[in-house]
Amino acid sequence: MKIGFVVNNLKTEQAGYSTVRMGMSAVNLGHEAWFLTVGDFALDPDDHTRAWASTVSRTKYKTTDTFLAELQGPKARRERISVDDLDVLLLRNDPSEDTTGRGWAVGAGPTFGRLALRHGVIVLNDPNGLSKAQNKMYFQTFPEEVRPRTLITRDRDDIKAFARDLGGMVVLKPLQGSGGQSVFLVRKDDLANLNQMIDAVSRDGYVIAQEYLPQAEAGDTRLFVMNGAPLKVKGKIAAFRRVRTGGDMRSNIHAGGKLAKAELDDKAFEIAEMVRPKLVQDGMWLVGLDIVGDKMMEINVFSPGGLGSAQKFEGVNFSRGVIQDLERKVRYMQYYRRNFDNIELATL
Repeated sequence: MKIGFVVNNLKTEQAGYSTVRMGMSAVNLGHEAWFLTVGDFALDPDDHTRAWASTVSRTKYKTTDTFLAELQGPKARRERISVDDLDVLLLRNDPSEDTTGRGWAVGAGPTFGRLALRHGVIVLNDPNGLSKAQNKMYFQTFPEEVRPRTLITRDRDDIKAFARDLGGMVVLKPLQGSGGQSVFLVRKDDLANLNQMIDAVSRDGYVIAQEYLPQAEAGDTRLFVMNGAPLKVKGKIAAFRRVRTGGDMRSNIHAGGKLAKAELDDKAFEIAEMVRPKLVQDGMWLVGLDIVGDKMMEINVFSPGGLGSAQKFEGVNFSRGVIQDLERKVRYMQYYRRNFDNIELATL
C-alpha cells in the first residue's frame, strides 16, 4: 500500500504528532509512507497529478523520534512521485495555519485531492467534505442539541446583547483559527471591556460568540470518531481528557492544558451517534470531537491530533489500528477494480 500524507510543512512536524505516528505505523506494517506539503503538488501537461515527496529507507522503527529524524534529515528519499498511483492520500494539513501569509495554500489539499479521485485514489477525509469545513461555520451544521448556543457576526452591538442575554458569561473566538488563539472568556465583570475583546477577535474576521459551559472549568474530552463511530482498537476507545491549568480557560495542550484519562459517559456516545449521519454524509473518515459536559465544543476534521495521548492512557496503538482500517479500504477498492465512490468508501 502506498500512502501519501499531506502536511502544512514537513520541517515543523513533531515526533508526537498523530500524522507522524500514522506514518511510522504504516512503514512498520510494510507500506510506503510518502510525506508531502500543500506546496508540492503539480498538475502536469499530461493531465496527471504529481508531487515532490519524502520517505524513509528503513522498514522498522521503534520510536517516532528516529522515524521523523530520518524523514526530515539528509537520509530521507525525496522523489517526484505520481499522486495518481497512490492507494491512499491523507489530507492532514490544517488550513487555519495558512490563513495568514499563505492564503493560496488554504484550499490546496482538497483541490488536488479531487484530482486524485479521478484515478481511483482513496482521499481522506473526502476533499469535497473538507471544502465545506474550511472554517468553524461547519460546526453549526450539526444538530443544535449537541452545540452550545452561538452567535456568529461582526456586529459589536449584537455581540454585547448576546452576552447580556447569557448573564455576561460568553466565549469569544475567531471564525478562522485553531489552537486556542484569540480566545476570550467574558465574565459579567468584563462587560465594560467587551469592546476591546471584540476588536481583538474581529481583526481576524467574523467573531463566534458562544455560550459558556460551566463544565469547561474541568477541561474537555477529545473523542476520536472513525467511520462514523468511536474509534475502538482491542476493545479500547481512543479518547483522552485535556484539563485546564491555572486561570487559563483554554485546555489545548500547547495553550497550557494537561492530559488525563478520559472518563466517557453515555452522553459522550450519544453525541457521537447524533453527529454520525452528517460525518458519513460528508465522507469524514477520521475526526476529533471535543466534548464538554453534554455538548460538543468543536469538531476537528482536518488534522485531529492526540492519538498518542489516547495510547498513553489506554495502552493501545491507535495509529496502527487506523492504518489497518486503510488496508481494509484498499482491499475493497481492489475487489471493485478501484471503482467505488470515495465519499461512500470514506466511512465504510
